[in-house]
Amino acid sequence: MSESPFMPKATAVWLVENTTLTFKQIAEFCKLHELEVKGIADGDVAKGIKAYNPILAGQLSREEIENCSNDPSKKLSLLKKLDEVEIKERKKPKYTPLSKRQDRPDAILWLCKNAPDLTDGQISKLVGSTKGTVSLIRKRSYWNFSNLKARDPVILALCTQEAFQKSLDKAKRRIEREKKAKIREEKKSQAASL
Repeated sequence: MSESPFMPKATAVWLVENTTLTFKQIAEFCKLHELEVKGIADGDVAKGIKAYNPILAGQLSREEIENCSNDPSKKLSLLKKLDEVEIKERKKPKYTPLSKRQDRPDAILWLCKNAPDLTDGQISKLVGSTKGTVSLIRKRSYWNFSNLKARDPVILALCTQEAFQKSLDKAKRRIEREKKAKIREEKKSQAASL
């Protein structure tokens, strides 16, 4: 038994609306009964089903449809079966329970004290906060600063040790680049003054 196209009824709706293929050809291709295809054409079956274009889906070619339209005895053949339709999930903001909400500011304070080389952006990515919050905590002007307790974000499960280490390495590389750039600038200014 040959494979049927992805979303056979929707494909049949498209083929009925956009081609001159016979009901039999469409029925055989979509693995439907010929009377069901006739019902689709009459508007009795598949009401509300959105047409699915098999050409855009890569299941049929225009040439194949034209050849079969010109010869009613020919059968449509499926180019390829799409098993999985890729649906990219958007990142949803993680819900933080009330009991855990103090963890982020505590972790930010810990990172500011123990990893001062990290930028506000890096800290906000690690713990899932905003740059503004990180900046306020770093400046000690956060609304609840007096109640903060510096706690390790890895222990609080806000980030992995690997992610923390990667951020530290990136910060070290940035500082090295800045030092080298500063040395180059000093050399240039010394050379210019001579």
